[in-house]
Amino acid sequence: MFTFDQLETFVAVAEELHFGRAADRLSMTQPPLSRRIKLLEDELGVRLFDRAHRSVKLTPAGRVFLADVRQLLHLSHEAALSARRVPRGESGVVTLGFTATTAYSFLEHVLTAANARLPRVDLVLREMVTSTQLEALLAGSMDLGMIRPPAIGADLVTMPLTREPLLAALPRRHPLAVRAADPTVHDFDGQPFVMYSPAEARYFYEVLVSIFRGAESTPDYVQYLGQVHSILALVKAGIGVALVPAAATALHYDGVVLRPVRGIDPRPVKLDLAWRRGNDNPALDGLLSVIREVAEDQRPW
Repeated sequence: MFTFDQLETFVAVAEELHFGRAADRLSMTQPPLSRRIKLLEDELGVRLFDRAHRSVKLTPAGRVFLADVRQLLHLSHEAALSARRVPRGESGVVTLGFTATTAYSFLEHVLTAANARLPRVDLVLREMVTSTQLEALLAGSMDLGMIRPPAIGADLVTMPLTREPLLAALPRRHPLAVRAADPTVHDFDGQPFVMYSPAEARYFYEVLVSIFRGAESTPDYVQYLGQVHSILALVKAGIGVALVPAAATALHYDGVVLRPVRGIDPRPVKLDLAWRRGNDNPALDGLLSVIREVAEDQRPW
């Protein structure tokens, strides 16, 4: 089978149409160059050049072969470049987990920045609740996770990403939605309230329970759900009121009014990034750098 040296020699002669100039171009003498071309023609079983009257011309077979050889050499050079990019973290695959509410805001900024900064790194996205993300990180089946704290496990490294407010989600004609003043936590005392599930959305459940206990307010929990969009659907139906992260404004639920809540931490909802200590994926550091920059740009606290 022919070698890449033979192919590069063939391209040089085909472009120069002169054996002497091709030899100079390749920094070699003419006799070994001629032998390479002869061996290549013998291997292929066809003449690639017409050599007559001190001129060199490509044969029809040579013209077709030249187009294919150029493509083959280009692919070989690209393959070498791709292999070199992997240890530098400039290419590869990173698996990134995220919670549903993350997709409404922060994830969008990360994907935009990663696409611009790391065009050769492929992101595999997985929507998972925090507990499932932590299991995947520890098992090594996922590289990064956008999670709700805390991340339990000595093998995990975490970094704070962002914090956001909680908003009151109210049916359009609810008294708290139509009055001038924004609601307080005390306004939810005794109100029919759509609450987060302690099993499916434990983080939000614990945040809200802590807020209500601190204010000595006791809503009437009428439903427990795991996803923000489901909670907003029940609010729209008039089943109750709710508290949702500010990212839910991206859902644009008609019939639901979102209002700030007075008297609580202005940004109680936390989002962290987690990864397994010792992860040897070369592309991980590049994406971590991008996410850090996005976090700094988005951080109001």
